[in-house]
Amino acid sequence: MARISKCCAVIALTLLASFDASATTPVDYISSVNSARIARVDELKRADGYLALTASGWLLPGDNTVGSAADNRFRVPAAPAHLGVLNLDAHGLVSLRLIETHGIRVDGQPATASTSELRTQGDAGKQQPTRVSFGSSYLYVVENGTQRGLRVKDNDAPLRTHFPGFDYFPIDPSWRIEADWVPFAQPHALKMAYVTGTESDTPIAGKAVFQRDGHTYELLPIDEDGRLFFVFTDRTAGKLTYGGARFLYAVTPKDGKVLLDFNLAQNPPCAITPHVVCPLAPPENRLKLSVTAGEKKFDEAGR
Repeated sequence: MARISKCCAVIALTLLASFDASATTPVDYISSVNSARIARVDELKRADGYLALTASGWLLPGDNTVGSAADNRFRVPAAPAHLGVLNLDAHGLVSLRLIETHGIRVDGQPATASTSELRTQGDAGKQQPTRVSFGSSYLYVVENGTQRGLRVKDNDAPLRTHFPGFDYFPIDPSWRIEADWVPFAQPHALKMAYVTGTESDTPIAGKAVFQRDGHTYELLPIDEDGRLFFVFTDRTAGKLTYGGARFLYAVTPKDGKVLLDFNLAQNPPCAITPHVVCPLAPPENRLKLSVTAGEKKFDEAGR
């Protein structure tokens, strides 16, 4: 889940922290959900978040040209026409050979060398990557297994500065469901497929089992930074909600129960920007019912 953890974990924790699960009256509950939704949007709009992404792509071995001109492999808005060349060598190291140095800064310092090795964020995402800045934008390199990718952010990007927010289904307390938590006696793995066509096997500890309209349903979660992370779809997918998946977070089970609040179901980052890689809902989590709760499909143009 390294592709999405860093961009979602903080938002998930903020959302859960803003939500009062003990709200006892309908008024309290609606207020609590609304507060969580406001906190989620505020967190999305923070500086250097994924709403600031303006360009992305995976590096090919060898040279990868970067700049705003159309003949570059990576066309980067607001960059010089031909900023430079990113080279990915056989050992996974990435260097940048600058063609243009005027006004370019590397980790805050004026660029003085035409070639420099770039740190990635590390496979676990715990290392500060080298930032190459130009104007209000900067580029950096991410690492995912053997892949290296370019990411470009601009905190003045319109999606961040004029984020329109979300459309929601009406808040319905009946979608706040206490599910049974069923731990697995033997190790289980959930196969997660991504929009890029790649797959990964992720260990899971159990499943949430709940009832709705006289039928029983199951959802399999991933442990994400001490919270349960559900990637699911339902019969609204592709029509009222994003087709690939929605995300739902829950606190860890207690006394054999786990609280699933579908009023807090949210769009994945890739429903909002093309520059983030997200998982698709696994077959086990494709619910055969319409979950008319949470965020609807994001449509920036239609807001």
